[in-house]
Amino acid sequence: MTLDRVIDHERYRVTGGSGDPRRRAVVDRARRELADTGCTVLEDFVHPALHEALRADCVALAPHAYTDVETVNVYNLPLDRPLPEDHPGRRTFRRGNAFVPRDRIPPGAFISALYRDESFQRFVADCFELPRLHELADPLSGLVLNVIEPGQQHPWHFDTNEFTVSMLTQEADEGGVFEYCPGIRSPREENLDAVGAVLDGRAPERVRRLPLRPGALQLFRGRHSLHRVTPVGGLRARHSAIFAYSEHPGVVGSVARTRQLFGRVLPAHLAAEHRAVRGDRLLD
Repeated sequence: MTLDRVIDHERYRVTGGSGDPRRRAVVDRARRELADTGCTVLEDFVHPALHEALRADCVALAPHAYTDVETVNVYNLPLDRPLPEDHPGRRTFRRGNAFVPRDRIPPGAFISALYRDESFQRFVADCFELPRLHELADPLSGLVLNVIEPGQQHPWHFDTNEFTVSMLTQEADEGGVFEYCPGIRSPREENLDAVGAVLDGRAPERVRRLPLRPGALQLFRGRHSLHRVTPVGGLRARHSAIFAYSEHPGVVGSVARTRQLFGRVLPAHLAAEHRAVRGDRLLD
C-alpha cells in the first residue's frame, strides 16, 4: 500500500514541493483554520473509492484492542489528589475506549502506510507550521486504532501532546460525535472557571460539534482545547486511527500512562521513565 494509492491527489497534493500552488492552497487553509479554531478537517483525504477498504482493514484490527473501563477526570490526575472543592478536576467520568497498539498493526495496513510516509509527515508538519515531525519512538503508542464500543465514550479531556493527527475509519450507528472547546486554556492559564462551566453544562456556547466522516484527516491542537467523543449508540463501534508524532525524536510514553492504555509496558518504557520532557506546567 503506497501513499499514491491512498490519497485523493486531485484534492490534496501532498507529495508536491512547497511551490506547488495546489499544495500551498491546502496548507494555507489548514494553517488559517488551526490558528482560528485549533482544528481543521480535510474531507475525503483518503480517496472515496477506498473508504470501505480502509474501514474493513481497521475492523480486522479492532479485536486486538486493549479495553479498560475506568473512572477519570479531565486532567487524568489521580482521583485521590487533594483539590479545592470547586476545582474541575474533582468531576469524574467513565471512560470506556480501547486502543490497538502499534505492534498489533501490520506494516501493510492502510494506516501504517500513511503514518510512515515521509511526504505525509512533511505535509502534516507544514500544516502545523513545524520544521519537521518525528514518529514516536514508543513501540506501542506511535500509531494506534481507537475503538469505542456501543455504550462507551471518551469523556472530556485535554491532550498531552500539542497536536493530534487522526482519521475516522468507521462511524458509529448513533452518537460518537467529536465536540471541542477551542483554546479554553493557554500555556499560562488553566482557566478553571471556564472548564468547570463546560463540564457542568453551564457554557453550551463554548462547545463546537464537529461532524467527521470516514477518510477525513483531522488536525487538532488538543493541548489547549477541551474535547470529547460523545457516547456511542446502536450496534456498531466507532473506529479512528491516531497518528502520533512529536517535534522531537526519541519520545516514549510514561510507564503509568502506557499501562493504563495498553495493559502492559515494554523495556523501552522502563528505560525512558526518567527522561520525560514537558513543554509547560499545565495540570495534564
